Amino acid sequence: QVQLVESGGGLVQAGDSLRLSCTAFGRSFSSYTMSWFRQAPGEERKFVAGINWNGDTTLYADDVKGRFAISRDNAKNTAFLQMNSLKPEETAVYYCAARLSTVVVRGEDDNDYWGQGTQVTVSS
Repeated sequence: QVQLVESGGGLVQAGDSLRLSCTAFGRSFSSYTMSWFRQAPGEERKFVAGINWNGDTTLYADDVKGRFAISRDNAKNTAFLQMNSLKPEETAVYYCAARLSTVVVRGEDDNDYWGQGTQVTVSS
């Protein structure tokens, strides 16, 4: 079992930056690919970014490429999502997810564990 706890969400203005953290409690954090998803009000949860076990492979949704960066620190059992130039339409609950695999994928259903989510609100 792995428990994921997100933090770092908050209220920011358009153009600001925010860094989310996802800390894993359990075993073998480095065995998991880690991903971030987001769900805006009234919409489905969508893939944002993913990273493989050692960080040498990352995957991004097209609309965040060049602005967001996913990373991880296996020694601290933590994954990060650095978000720059935030837009109001990116207001959502952001979730981290863990997948027991070496391959990063975009599919929501492919993940084994989920955090409770952290709210990010971007004002215009």
